[in-house]
Amino acid sequence: MGVDYYKVLQVDRNAKDDDLKKAYRKLAMKWHPDKNPNNKKDAEAKFKQISEAYDVLSDPQKRAVYDQYGEEGLKGQVPPPGTGGFSSASDGPTMFRFNPRSADDIFSEFFGVSSFGGMGDMGGSRAGTSGFPRGIFGEDIFASFRGGGGEGSGNVQRKGAAIERTLPCSLEDLYKGTTKKMKISREVTDATGRPTTVEEILTIEIKPGWKKGTKITFPEKGNEQRGVIPSDLVFIIDEKPHSVFKRDGNDLVVTQKITLVEALTGYTAQLTTLDGRNLTVSVNNIVSPNYEEVVKGEGMPIPKDPSRRGNLRIKFNIKFPSRLTSEQKTGIKRLLAS
Repeated sequence: MGVDYYKVLQVDRNAKDDDLKKAYRKLAMKWHPDKNPNNKKDAEAKFKQISEAYDVLSDPQKRAVYDQYGEEGLKGQVPPPGTGGFSSASDGPTMFRFNPRSADDIFSEFFGVSSFGGMGDMGGSRAGTSGFPRGIFGEDIFASFRGGGGEGSGNVQRKGAAIERTLPCSLEDLYKGTTKKMKISREVTDATGRPTTVEEILTIEIKPGWKKGTKITFPEKGNEQRGVIPSDLVFIIDEKPHSVFKRDGNDLVVTQKITLVEALTGYTAQLTTLDGRNLTVSVNNIVSPNYEEVVKGEGMPIPKDPSRRGNLRIKFNIKFPSRLTSEQKTGIKRLLAS
């Protein structure tokens, strides 16, 4: 007769799908090789047998063949009890092909992590990539990894695609930092399982110096739907144009209009900073068309260290006279002759 899969899972022959899932969960957690580091080889064999039993009994076609022909019949490709839905071999009569799923795949379907290696590297298993901490075999395992369809769902839930929204901010907001409150409406499932719309206020802390493109994520704030993990809500910082300043990385750039005389003889720039201070900058150098006056530390705060700031760069738009009299030309030549 071979292995009795019903005994392996400790269920009776009339077991329904939910009974099989509950039995598999209990036994897979008990016999997982990572939970049996001192008896790993035997546990691994037992674990694979439990997985195979669940794979066969949870599949109506495999179960029908097994019930009639046993394990040998299932693995020996005997003709099935009926032809409906079975694959047809190219070289002969209708045959049933037994392709068992791996124990890893079945365990991952239930618990969202791979069976060998997704367990925080417990008991010397190969390094996992799931990122779950040690202690995954704690008492709350079912609460942590059960699908949203209830105790008998057994399916790994997919997560909805992230919902992205632009969050326009003034340069003043990004200079000083601020708090923004966003009102959202979302669908949630009430205690009876019916969808209901709720409104929620989300608080977003804008840090000094944040740049365009910075993302703020509110996990799982999308609509709730049966069998789907709600989407993350992501706000993306955008920068509103400013009437005076332009941003260049951590620097602020401003352009001042000056006359040719001021460019040659000196100029005093009067500015109001983004936090409302009056700034006076004396320009004593000769201002050529590409000249910039750099004021250290009067740019945007640097996000990683807001006590430090970039620079303020003053550019100049020099207004040349449209015409000069003969006397002015003569005077300029005499003054500028070297």
